[in-house]
Amino acid sequence: MKSENWFIRLEEAADTAEIDALQAAAFGPGRFARTAFRIREGVPHLPSLSFVGLSGPTLAGSVRLTPITIGTTPALLLGPLTVAPEFKNRGLGKLLLRTAIDASTAAGETAILLVGDAPYYGPLGFKQVAFGSITLPGPVDPARVLVAPLNGSEPPSGQVRGGRA
Repeated sequence: MKSENWFIRLEEAADTAEIDALQAAAFGPGRFARTAFRIREGVPHLPSLSFVGLSGPTLAGSVRLTPITIGTTPALLLGPLTVAPEFKNRGLGKLLLRTAIDASTAAGETAILLVGDAPYYGPLGFKQVAFGSITLPGPVDPARVLVAPLNGSEPPSGQVRGGRA
């Protein structure tokens, strides 16, 4: 693994085109049909909790958090978390994720939800949700629905919808 000196900062409006290109390369044109993308549809991500990673002047990765509601509990939906192919496996994704979790905790948030691989996200505090306790408005592999409770909160339950109630 090549060592990098990453610079992490809040996402800026000027980063949008590069982030969109990263997401398109990572997830392809079918990404908009995925349940997580559909939840985010029409709900802007939170610039105060969305970060980019730079390698020198190059935008190498990005993580966004979008406000959602799980049942009656305000929460966040993580993603997409993307890293440019030439920077993968160098720790940037986990650094972006840790930064987003720490910022969300400091902001008083109660939970972060994502659809992803437990072996990758588990060491950072994400756990598989109990079957049926959190339902999403579209097809998803229940083994990939993960939540990280924050600030001593219990994991939320209920139907997920974009935005805050």
